[in-house]
Order: sequence, then structure tokens, then C-alpha cells
Amino acid sequence: MQLVLEKRAERSTVIALVSPLIAIGLTIVTMSILFVIIGKNPIAALNVYFITPLTDAYSLQELAVKAAPLVMIAIGLSLCYLANVWNIGAEGQFLVGAVAGSWLAVKTHGTDAGAWVLPAMLLLGAIAGALYALIPAICKVRFGASEILVSLMLVYVADLLLDYLVRGPWRDPAGFNFPTTAEFDPVATVPLLLEGGRLHLGTVIALVIVVAAAVLLGRTIKGFEIRVVGAAPRAARFGGFSSNQLVLLTFAISGALAGLAGIIEVAGPVGHLQPGISPGYGFTAIIVAFLGRLNPVGILIAGLFLALTFIGGEQAQIAMKIPLDITKVFQGILLFYVLACDSLILYRIRLIVPQRKAADGAA
Repeated sequence: MQLVLEKRAERSTVIALVSPLIAIGLTIVTMSILFVIIGKNPIAALNVYFITPLTDAYSLQELAVKAAPLVMIAIGLSLCYLANVWNIGAEGQFLVGAVAGSWLAVKTHGTDAGAWVLPAMLLLGAIAGALYALIPAICKVRFGASEILVSLMLVYVADLLLDYLVRGPWRDPAGFNFPTTAEFDPVATVPLLLEGGRLHLGTVIALVIVVAAAVLLGRTIKGFEIRVVGAAPRAARFGGFSSNQLVLLTFAISGALAGLAGIIEVAGPVGHLQPGISPGYGFTAIIVAFLGRLNPVGILIAGLFLALTFIGGEQAQIAMKIPLDITKVFQGILLFYVLACDSLILYRIRLIVPQRKAADGAA
């Protein structure tokens, strides 16, 4: 006997739309079992994860703050995935963007620089992220290398570069030997939208990016080209669309958005450059992209949901002594179920029983 995946003649549109909800439901069931295994009340744990953060005004602000980088990165990743190219290294592009923008903040620290510093930092972060993302794109186009492996390996290069800078040349002399730069000047920080919280201008930028992506994919020729090249490469070639150019373009946009998210995170909630500026935003954004069905509005909703798991995980660690790593387990299980549900939408599982040859007969 053999189990095979057989491509369906057509897929159900309704099932495709509710697939993320099915994946979330299965994830919650699985996590409930895990909570029981580690000796925690599953109902209380789920309440802390998903309900409690929504009842507090400060937590709602934090929800938007956490969702902003996830949404920005996931929008860029969705463009790559729609074009059938796979950027797995957004975490590295996030870090490189943070480093590039922070360079200007470090160089102008204490110099009474003008209001131009922050826009220049954001521009540097986006450019650095785009250039870093073009490395795996060029390797794929020019040498046929796997963009998945190259982009993923570059994450570790970016992480080590950041670690070297904050422990070496950029370390704050007055920072008691901690691996961090000096606190950024006010002109190098993202403005807050509300006093008494951390809600900042980056959340508005994330919303603008969602609208821009929706217009790009739904109202422009380039958006049509992205979707055609990903869905029907052969038809795209007949239409005169260049898949290689699209690889470079989508990687550049994806890296630019990841780099922009990185410098906004450093110049906003963090306020200085240090190791561990990302709790895994670049990798979590992959889940956000697929959970949002590679649709900008869906990604916004999915980003808010995944941000809720970060905040809920922190509160569960405090209130119930649940390890923070459980949040990463939750996100990994969610990605598994999202991909599994998507696979079953496109394919059916079929059991093949080989026909036994007649032992006798023809003789």
C-alpha cells in the first residue's frame, strides 16, 4: 500500500477562505493538550493568551506596536511568495536595516543634528534591507543558487554583524559595559502617537504599506505580472514577462520593507541598538503571510493575531509561569497546520493498493 498526494481538479473557494480559521482551531486544540501535559489549566492559559490582552488599553497599544513590524515584513514576503520565489531571510534583512539606520544615529549622537536625521535613518534602513535581499536574488538569477538557503544563511551573518558592532566599535562608553549603543537623540527616534504608551508613527506607516500593497496587487500591471508569473510561469513568458527581473524586484521590495521595519523597531520602541532587538519577527512574518492568504488585508488581520500571541505569551509567563518558548511552539504549530490545510485544499490523500499478479491463470 502507498499513500500519495493527488492534485484536485478544482479547489473549493469557501474552504480556501476558512482554511486559516481551521488551522487556528487545530492549533488551539493542540496547545490545550500541551498545557495539560505541562500541568497548566488550558482554559486559564488560553484566556491569558487571547482574552486578557484585549481588556487593557496599554496592551492594545502594545498589540499595534508588535503587529507593525510583522505586517510590514509579511507584506514584502507575500510579494515574493506570490511570484513563486522564497525569501526566508527577512530576519537578516530586518537586522541589517536596523544596523544601517542606527549608524547614522550613532554618528550624529550629541551633535544637535536637525529633523532630517530620522527620515535619513528610515531611508538607509530600507536601502540596506533591499541590498541585502538582492544577494540571494542575484545568486538565484545569475548562478541558479537556492534563494531559500542563501537568504536563510545570511540571517546568521547579519546577527553576528550586529553583535560585533554593539560589543565593539559602537558600544556606549557610559553603558556599564553592556552591549548597547547610547540612547538615540530625540531627532533620531520615531515620534509617539499617544502619551503614556509606546504607540508610535511606525504603526501608521504599516497601515500605509498595507494600502499601497493592496493597490499594487489589485490595480496595477506590475501586480498582475507578479500574480501571473507565480501562478502560470509559462503563460507569463508568452506574455513577455521576465521572471528574473521579477525575482530581483520582489526581493528588493521585500528586503526594503524588512529593513524599514528593523530601523523603526530600533528607533521606536527600543530606542537604541542592542542584540536581541527582534523576537523572531522575520520568521514569524512567514506565518503571518500565509495565514493572511498572501492578501494585504488578510496579512493585517493575521499580524494582529500573531502579535497577540507575543503579548499573551509574556503575560502567561508572568501570571502562570508558562515558559516564553511556548509562544514559539504555538507559532510553529500554527505554521504547520496552515501549510497542512493549504496542501489538502490543493491535493487529496489517496491510498493505492498495488494489484497482485495472478499466481496462476495464463498457464
